[in-house]
Amino acid sequence: MLATDFAEYVEQNKETVSALLARYVGCGKILFLQSDLWDELKSFAAETDDEDLLDSPLADVIYRTQEATLVHPWFCLDVRPRVAHWYYFRVHLETLEVKEISVSEFLYFKEGVVCSERNGWALEIDFGPFERDFPKMTQARSIGRGVEFLNRRMSGKLSHDLSKGDELILSFLRLHSYRGTPFMLSRRIDTLAALQHSLRVGLESLAMRSDREEWADVGDELTALGFEPGWGRTVKMIRENFTLLADIFEAPDYRALEQFFSRIPMIFNIVVLSPHGYFGQENVLGLPDTGGQVVYILDQVRALEKEMRKRIYEQGLDIIPRILIITRLIPQAGDTTCNQRLEEVNGTDNVQILRVPFRDKEGGEVPHWISRFDIWPYLERFASDVKEEIMSELGCRPDLVIGNYSDGNLVAYLLSQKLGVTQCNIAHALEKTKYLFSALYWKDMEEKYHFSCQFTADLIAMNSADFIITSTYQEIAGSDTIVGQYESYASYTMPDLYRVVNGIDVFDPKFNIVSPGADEDIYFPYFVEEKRLHSLHDEIMDLVFGKSPRGDARGMLEDNGKPILFTMARLDKIKNLTGLVDWYGSCERLRSRVNLLVIGGTIDPALSDDSEEKEQICLMHQLIDRHGLEGQMRWLGVRLDKKMTGELYRFLADRRGAFVQPAFFEAFGLTVIEAMGSGLPIFATCYGGPLEIIEDGISGFHIDPNHGAAAAEKIADFFEQCASDEEHWHDLSKGAIERVKERYTWQLYAQRLMSLSCIYGFWKFATNLDRQETQRYLEMFYNLQFKHLAEGVGGD
Repeated sequence: MLATDFAEYVEQNKETVSALLARYVGCGKILFLQSDLWDELKSFAAETDDEDLLDSPLADVIYRTQEATLVHPWFCLDVRPRVAHWYYFRVHLETLEVKEISVSEFLYFKEGVVCSERNGWALEIDFGPFERDFPKMTQARSIGRGVEFLNRRMSGKLSHDLSKGDELILSFLRLHSYRGTPFMLSRRIDTLAALQHSLRVGLESLAMRSDREEWADVGDELTALGFEPGWGRTVKMIRENFTLLADIFEAPDYRALEQFFSRIPMIFNIVVLSPHGYFGQENVLGLPDTGGQVVYILDQVRALEKEMRKRIYEQGLDIIPRILIITRLIPQAGDTTCNQRLEEVNGTDNVQILRVPFRDKEGGEVPHWISRFDIWPYLERFASDVKEEIMSELGCRPDLVIGNYSDGNLVAYLLSQKLGVTQCNIAHALEKTKYLFSALYWKDMEEKYHFSCQFTADLIAMNSADFIITSTYQEIAGSDTIVGQYESYASYTMPDLYRVVNGIDVFDPKFNIVSPGADEDIYFPYFVEEKRLHSLHDEIMDLVFGKSPRGDARGMLEDNGKPILFTMARLDKIKNLTGLVDWYGSCERLRSRVNLLVIGGTIDPALSDDSEEKEQICLMHQLIDRHGLEGQMRWLGVRLDKKMTGELYRFLADRRGAFVQPAFFEAFGLTVIEAMGSGLPIFATCYGGPLEIIEDGISGFHIDPNHGAAAAEKIADFFEQCASDEEHWHDLSKGAIERVKERYTWQLYAQRLMSLSCIYGFWKFATNLDRQETQRYLEMFYNLQFKHLAEGVGGD
């Protein structure tokens, strides 16, 4: 319908279309974003006084076009009429012939932007043929709810062929043991009929027992029936699990399937991978490549251990779970602990950080920090060394490996292949969507970013993962008008390297949304006085209002009575802290209402090893000088621990301040929910996770980092209204706190991740979720493409 309507409109309105195309040609551009196309169309409609044009099929196509390419004599458009659905058109600039083309043809034309001679025989990456028989979702609203879809599919298959499905469940239950000790079923139960008989007799026996009795009281009787520990600690739970399984055998239901399989004792040892940056518990935040991901993982493992211990106890087992965080050992670690091989994680019983060094080609340890963009040559050897270290520490293979970011996910792929364990991926942030046309112009960015390695690693890892968790829906599939991070990998071209025509399908049931949370013991509301850390207030006062010169600060706040607008992030270009300073400096109305507090990076470029950070440090100093901000802004190049950060949020809330997150893109936004949980009103980027976290006008406000002046005015409006109506501040503060309590807690996160791990473990066993054909394709892609690219990165 879209293609037909578009072609008919062009045929019937050739003069209008020709004039519009001439305007596009006259722009002097060869690549157009949606905003470029739409702005020109609106101007054209206004100049020609054609009000109907903006409601035409042509306008509909232009509005839904993500990118357009001008390669004479063709004007090519990729049109996204709805989430994860694409059409590709080419329009002849002279004849106005409209033709729908394939994604491969569109990418071929796009390559003409950077290649004078295009390769008609380029390597094309297409995972589609391997997925033809695999069930996929069809509704955009189902994206990110993969486990629900699989449970429904499996319950349908079990209902259709009860005997085959029941035998699968029997076989799966017989697999479970820990270090030679069997769980669930003994060898005595070797047929489905025997299991059903034992369930019936067991339920009859348990009906006469008290709910509070434990396995020790009924174990002999149940063992005689062929049952082993793992069904539950109390009679109440054992009875519930027996009933669930009996109901599944009789009439499979997807809710019962999920509940039952999430209760099976399967996860005792977890490995979490995060190779890059400085991974530690103190003195690391703000160092290069070290930020929210470290905080995320430390909070994640604390919550996971609590949930694992709780589940194992309820299952009636006496096993101590372990979690290993695997990262890189850095001998030149400064004042961090990143040169220590093993470090206990505070607030846990059996969670350790295990550090393994990178090694050069001769096998020697690499002593210094290496940028996340330059680590690719080291990862294969690192993965091999990690495998040996894990087996030595745990004494067995882990039950689950969780990768983090591109490098961790690639190592997770290598480990899961070698060890045969379930692989979970967490991207945190996919670099491809951060940098405009980063795939098309990969050669121009290769020396600094090595995107050829990173995007290849991303493709391999996301296609190999058993399941992928994301913090938000948009991370997977964007919105009606914005392409999702994962969706951007569906098709793209890296000229002279390869062309991706089917890289990932966001309708794949491997995707699940599991949002992280804020640590409630650290980030609690400012009015909970009994938990406040008043002992830190003198130090906070000196940080914020100190008058004495210090080497890690610039600027002093002359008017202590103003509210404070606060931001904190790494000093990366993408985080846009310098952009915020420019907005603030340019908006007299905002400057008159609030002071600005910035915590990020270091104030001395000589102390940074990161070239991008150095550029941002120098720019920050230039902006402070240009706008004369010495008395209204304070910039701190400090790293705060979590307790200090939490109390700082509350200190600023006491003074009726606000938190702003101005990034050009933010995958999730942990600092956003931390500040919200503490009671600070929020202004955060509309690109990325904050778009879903914040209910605009209720729990915070969205701002567009590409329109800084408008963002500054929006913040100024808020503080002006608060000055005349204090309840306005309280309304936003209350909305922020309630939003976090409802949606973003680590307890909810851990429960969901553990359930997913168990359920996908079953699907991997019971279905073709292993995707062996895809794995063979990935092995070839890794060995023939990625390894060659990684060898080309200049390792130290």
